[in-house]
Amino acid sequence: MNRVRVAIADDVKETRQNIRMLLELDPVIEVVGEAGNGQEAVELARVAGPDVILMDINMPEMDGIRATELISMEFPEISVIIISVQGEQEYLKRAMLAGAQEYLIKPFTADELASTVKRVVELNRKRRERQKAQAEAKSHQPKIVTVFSTKGGVGKTLICTNLAVSLARQTGEKVGLVDLDLQFGDVAVMMNVYPKRTIAELMQEQYEIDAELLENYLYERHGVKVLAAPNKPELAELVTPDGVARVLKAFVKNHDYVLVDTPPVFNDTTLVALDASDRILLVATLDLPTVKNIKRSVDILKTLGLLPKVKLVLNRASGAQSIEPEDVERVLEIKIEAYLPSEGKLALQSVNRGQPLVLMDAAAPLSRGVYSMLGLVTGSSAGQDGHTRTRPSKGRGFWNRQAVEV
Repeated sequence: MNRVRVAIADDVKETRQNIRMLLELDPVIEVVGEAGNGQEAVELARVAGPDVILMDINMPEMDGIRATELISMEFPEISVIIISVQGEQEYLKRAMLAGAQEYLIKPFTADELASTVKRVVELNRKRRERQKAQAEAKSHQPKIVTVFSTKGGVGKTLICTNLAVSLARQTGEKVGLVDLDLQFGDVAVMMNVYPKRTIAELMQEQYEIDAELLENYLYERHGVKVLAAPNKPELAELVTPDGVARVLKAFVKNHDYVLVDTPPVFNDTTLVALDASDRILLVATLDLPTVKNIKRSVDILKTLGLLPKVKLVLNRASGAQSIEPEDVERVLEIKIEAYLPSEGKLALQSVNRGQPLVLMDAAAPLSRGVYSMLGLVTGSSAGQDGHTRTRPSKGRGFWNRQAVEV
């Protein structure tokens, strides 16, 4: 058996030392770090990347159950074993629901501890192999999903990039991300990419654009392959509608999902992406100019025969608003499929650091809202969270007070 990397999370230093001594009796097991509370355990998972975390259930600042939930969501490859003096069925149930693979009651022997760690690692290995085999034999066709809005500043790029990262981490499948905002695209900034090769340079290739050639222009971040927008606005002219069609065709040859970010306009390249898409996520916010523009978008999409692909996403849905979601649905004649809360501070920090917010704080309502949208992409209910998709509290609607023509 290969070496097993183990981290220990317990708020009592003496207990951590005793567990370390028991583990070090086994030559296969290596202790790679210790944490004194749940928050430190989550950080240790991010930095050390252990195979197993031994997690005490009762700790200050963040208990073991909450830490296990975050680790299971953000680092599914890491196994968590809950350790506790509590042997009641309720504690065991909570641990399993949080994502723990095993539950050990203190005190335990060195043999019991080592055998449990090895068994959990082996089961996790077999599970990953099975998932890999299932992924290779999967029946679903590659999907192109375009995130679109005819109003700038609605959070379209933030949603697109975080959705791509969430999708890659949750499914383990190959995810591509294309920035078609050719003059002022921000995907590279938000994914912390400094591209020398962009879609503009790809368009100048003399060879046919295929999956092998495309790979030379992609930058991998957080499990996502990124094709960046041109570095200079004037280079946007090099990107043709036919070129975009060929790029998307090459992408789906070697990726399971391709997410496309677009400019807030109906132009030739955007129309190619919309037409090639299996799903269009139309992003709106609760302000009158946006609703007016989205209404016009809906009319155009209907004329183009693309409306059946559209799923309406309401961003910044929380907080005091003069327009209610019900008003938006009535005016647009489309059901809102996903609600994302307003978390401006977290969103700004994410953008400025070039780190997706679903990685910065997986437990934040906005991150959970993004994860809840995965079902819109995959076509299943996986990843959806009823709480984050709950409508904001109902108030007196804007259109109930004032007649507005949009």
